[in-house]
Amino acid sequence: MKKIILIAIFMISTGVFAQIEYSGIVKDSLGYPLEMANVIALDTVAKRIASYGFTDSEGNFKLSLKINTTYNIKISYIGFKEISAFLKTKTTNMSKNYTMSEDSMLDGIEIVSKMPITIKGDTIIYNADSFKNGSERKLEDVLKKLPGVEINAAGEIEVEGKVVEKIMIDGKEFFSGDTKLAAKNIPSNAVDKIQVLRNYSNVSQLSGVQNNQDRVAINIKLKEGKKNFWFGDVTAGLGNSADTDLYLFQPKLFYYTPKYTLNVIGDLNNLGDVVLSRRDLRSFGGNFQSQSPSNGTNINIADAGIGFLTAGANNANRIETKLSALNFSYSPTKKLDLSGFLIWSSNSNGQRNISDIDYIDPNTPDDFVDNQTSQTSNTGLFRLSTTYKKDFNNQLSYNVSGRFSNEFVTEDISSRVLSDITEVERATPYTINQDFSYFYTAGEKSIFALEVKHILQDEDPFYIASLENDPNNNNPNNLDTLEAFEDGFDDAALSLGLDRSNQFYNLEQDRRVKSNQLDAKLDYYYILNDKSNLNFVTGTILSKQNFDSRFFQILDNGAEFEPDPTINGIDDPQTTNDTDYRFSDVYAGVRYRLKAGIFTFTPGFTVHAYNSNNTQYGTEIFKDSFAKFLPEFEVVAQFKRSESLNFSYKQEVNFTDVNQIARGIVANSYNSFFSGNPGLLNASFHNVTLRYSSFNLFNASNVFARVNYKKTTNQVNQNTIFEPGSVVSNSTTINSPLDNESFTSFIGLGKTIKKIRTRVGGNFSYNKTYQFINSAENTNESLVRGMNASIGTNFTKAPNVSLAYRVTLVAQSNSARSADIETVTHAPSIDFDAYIWNSLTVTSDFTFNEVRRDGAAQSSFNIWNAKLAYRKDRDAKWEYELVGNNLLATGSQVNVSQSIIAFTVNERFILPRFVSLRVRYQL
Repeated sequence: MKKIILIAIFMISTGVFAQIEYSGIVKDSLGYPLEMANVIALDTVAKRIASYGFTDSEGNFKLSLKINTTYNIKISYIGFKEISAFLKTKTTNMSKNYTMSEDSMLDGIEIVSKMPITIKGDTIIYNADSFKNGSERKLEDVLKKLPGVEINAAGEIEVEGKVVEKIMIDGKEFFSGDTKLAAKNIPSNAVDKIQVLRNYSNVSQLSGVQNNQDRVAINIKLKEGKKNFWFGDVTAGLGNSADTDLYLFQPKLFYYTPKYTLNVIGDLNNLGDVVLSRRDLRSFGGNFQSQSPSNGTNINIADAGIGFLTAGANNANRIETKLSALNFSYSPTKKLDLSGFLIWSSNSNGQRNISDIDYIDPNTPDDFVDNQTSQTSNTGLFRLSTTYKKDFNNQLSYNVSGRFSNEFVTEDISSRVLSDITEVERATPYTINQDFSYFYTAGEKSIFALEVKHILQDEDPFYIASLENDPNNNNPNNLDTLEAFEDGFDDAALSLGLDRSNQFYNLEQDRRVKSNQLDAKLDYYYILNDKSNLNFVTGTILSKQNFDSRFFQILDNGAEFEPDPTINGIDDPQTTNDTDYRFSDVYAGVRYRLKAGIFTFTPGFTVHAYNSNNTQYGTEIFKDSFAKFLPEFEVVAQFKRSESLNFSYKQEVNFTDVNQIARGIVANSYNSFFSGNPGLLNASFHNVTLRYSSFNLFNASNVFARVNYKKTTNQVNQNTIFEPGSVVSNSTTINSPLDNESFTSFIGLGKTIKKIRTRVGGNFSYNKTYQFINSAENTNESLVRGMNASIGTNFTKAPNVSLAYRVTLVAQSNSARSADIETVTHAPSIDFDAYIWNSLTVTSDFTFNEVRRDGAAQSSFNIWNAKLAYRKDRDAKWEYELVGNNLLATGSQVNVSQSIIAFTVNERFILPRFVSLRVRYQL
């Protein structure tokens, strides 16, 4: 046995180490080095790529080759004749330099197309098959294996540390470019090439006059056999858990031709497989991306909807999903493109959270809350898009999208301080987004860009809360006897002016918020020469909002009661709102863009005339008008084609919306009542950012780093006033008299060594904010440090294992506390996937999480999921899967959160152990 083991070790060692390094330099006919030339070694016997590489900025390349083997060395570079030469390796390292001759013919296209990675200008092209081992089923499975590409915790795709803006298939947007829907549904076997478009601009006229370093898109090239035919798959499954029977049905069908496309996605399951969460749906379809930089004004229409909890397999104990989605595109002519989608989604889930709350204010009692939630969201979305390109000089587009929802939430709450509470929320909001753009090139030196965006939004949340009450113990004057037995809500009821003689405090809040906002701007680009240009911009933002609300009490006999509040800290408290808010910004500005060597400088400024006024109850009028000069500056240092440093400074102004200025009382929840401040001032901030990016294919490494500092003046904050001895608070908005500061940074380093991928990263953030509790100023400082590391294999014909480890340290200090709060989170994980015998797929992922506070374990949990799938071969139509979720039957997860109000230990009950059998048919 020992001899066999020694022989096996020797054979493996021989296979791994019996290689030489073949290096050299590639230059043009004038002796200048060629960067990013493709260098490949073809095995003359196996007729496949044995090794590949790229030249660096000095023209250097290196390949790892077997000893005593004959290769065909091919070197290609766009615009040059391909070099093809045979090489017989020896037992020692070898070196040779090459000179390429210019040629207008694009030779070597067939060979280059088989390269795992190719770079053409700002486009990185990945050959998908080079990174597959057979265990992949969807696009995201392939993306995870590409160097320089990550999928973050939110499900977003990141390239070189930048979030991908959109995904296209053969140049056509997939569901308005939504990256999550594309990554989770496009079959991996349909993907031929993945094109990463850096410095992306979907308006070719503007690509040469703007800095687009932060913009990235992905274009998926389909395999030829997937065009002009229906492709995709249909999955059906049944299973069992301790609580219920399980079901799953997911048809995903695609049809692509050069002239039109059709995509159909369906989903029906109670396995916790949520493709689009409610949060995703609320931002879906209205993703108009302006083609010119932000002009310094931020006014975001806030969400006045109901308080939904995000549901997923890691925080819900029941999830039922229904989804029907249709996407189409049609090109009747080469100049006109029509596209759109229709989506209907229904998500119903149940959640249970047990929270141990330690309030920062020492006079506020700590609470222990058991919250059981049932919520349903039915949402319909649509989008219609038109793009007309008359010629290169004229491009026009118009898009309209809408979202209509019907939402319900019921919560049963048990509070140690407030006893039993029931909450009900419902809403039927809708949003209509329209955007229009026209780009016109008037001549060699002049480009005009007109962009208009309009938002129409209507929200009608209705809130009901019912709290238990003993009307016999709420006499505030008898301090020796009855007050000790008061209900936890009695003092708050007194401040709110409620009738306290009922068995229940039945509270209702009816709101209606209508928003209408127009954002229009015109950019003019004047090209001075091939190194510089001027950008003149003028525009306006017009916003109108109406806020109507009524807070009232339902007595035990069913009658309505109008409360008469006497809340400290809120002037003349009202239980109704009738607020009209109008805002306008008229601005103009100029930017100058200059290229000088490796640097691109873009200084600029905008000048704004602001006007805002709000009318409360028809008689109270608050006005504010002022002008503002907002400077900005950006410089980009492009060291190499794949290495850059970017510095930017920008001063911007933040304006709030009507939800923060309507001064009547609003019940946000059973223990949180809010009143806006009509006299709020705008907040302004200075933002400084430094970014570094290096994607080095010569040594298969990448480095991405970002540092940001932000200083905010007149920050809109809240003064939170707790009722004495209670967890019920009344808050109002104020402008912080002190500046808030934040500093954040992260760095990620990746290195691929043969088939081993390694990654290490770190993050650091410091935040200093000022909060006001019971009208007293508190300073809150938080320090977050994190490190993560991973190592994994990327074999195409062997099992793959990935190990990861993440540690996060959080320290929070508050002037109201005598001691700081420090926590440490450890989260190791291991992933495994294998494709065995060309028929069996095995995947598994395991995660462990532990939170420690002051050196003692606060919580820990682990999750293990696994899948076993069988298909006759790679091309088989039928596949059978046995899927296990939460195989260790973990009942709950515990996390620790630190806010400016409290330190909370929250236990989230999750989906039980699921085992299901699934059948997939592939078209």
